[in-house]
Amino acid sequence: MRVLVLRSRLAFRRACRCARAPPRRAGPSGKMAAGSAASRLRGSRRLLSAFVAGAVVGAAGGGFTAVRLLRGPGAEAALAGREPDGCAEKALLEQFGVPLTGTETRHYTNHALSYDQSKRVPRWVLEHISKSKIMGDADRKHCKFKPDPNIPATFSAFNEDYVGSGWSRGHMAPAGNNKFSSQAMAETFYLSNIVPQNFDNNAGYWNRMEMYCRELTERFEDVWVVSGPLTVPQTGSDGKKTVSYQVIGEDNVAVPSHLYKVILARRSPASTEPLALGAFVVPNEAIGFQRQLSEFQVSLQDLEKLSGLVFFPHVDRASGVSNICSVDTCRLLDFREFTLYLSTRKLEGARSVPRLEKVLEHLKNAGVEPDDYFMSRYQKKLEELKAKEQSRALKGKPS
Repeated sequence: MRVLVLRSRLAFRRACRCARAPPRRAGPSGKMAAGSAASRLRGSRRLLSAFVAGAVVGAAGGGFTAVRLLRGPGAEAALAGREPDGCAEKALLEQFGVPLTGTETRHYTNHALSYDQSKRVPRWVLEHISKSKIMGDADRKHCKFKPDPNIPATFSAFNEDYVGSGWSRGHMAPAGNNKFSSQAMAETFYLSNIVPQNFDNNAGYWNRMEMYCRELTERFEDVWVVSGPLTVPQTGSDGKKTVSYQVIGEDNVAVPSHLYKVILARRSPASTEPLALGAFVVPNEAIGFQRQLSEFQVSLQDLEKLSGLVFFPHVDRASGVSNICSVDTCRLLDFREFTLYLSTRKLEGARSVPRLEKVLEHLKNAGVEPDDYFMSRYQKKLEELKAKEQSRALKGKPS
């Protein structure tokens, strides 16, 4: 089309030059010649007008022809040849990098996690537990809560954020699952593994859920657990749904409304039995002993939709899993069992005979009668403390 227009312009210029050419001068007897010249000039103008009109129409026709050609079979290939280079455009677009979220998987001795830099809490924490891992000499009394050295300080929570906040520092991967290694246990105290948790929930119902996971290792060789925080939408009186959450400390650590735990258990590596799977969501508040774990069970698909995460993506869900509450008890310790358990742990921490006796007194005040196991541990600890007191008394006597 462009070629046609150029040719039309060239012809137009030539016609103008012809029309503007000065007529030859007529002599005294040349009036007839002048009239003839004038007549030729008028003819040239009519010719020029006709030519220009024809050129315009021709150019338009050529344009339509060009459009039809561009729509032909080879047009797409011709246009594709003029498209910008995708690799070059990507390189230019990302020349100075794309925003980083910090959600990449971070690995530790016995757990891995994805961290939420804006909320200063983990998005998920994955751990593997077995009978051998929950046994050992690692002791939490040697561990301290502290910022994760792998998290930039700009995005980290700090202990000061929790002080006076009214919320406890709740483990997602619990320390008690890592008695096999002091390092593994110490890493669970990184604040990247911690969320603001209701005190009663942390020491009570959530603790009992963690104990159930450890109990599973009596019946399953391998147990995988994914835990994390949730902020669940709430429906107001006007019927509208909103998502809101409290933040604590100068670093605005997000307080979750709920906590989730997904459990996957395998009898043994050689077992042909389907994997046992269960997903649970509990509110971040005090929960009594009346509520059973199965009451908080949810479908894995619902939890994934709510959290935006896909759990255990390599598991064949069509035929490779069964409901954990169908193949196992999903039973948490009741009040008596749990109180005995806590009191037995307190025996180990007693540093004097009066402190030891107070543990027994508190147990009886709670209306729980000590069982044989508790009394055997009590007597053993009592003998140890009395022996230490006698040793100190002998050292203090003058020779």
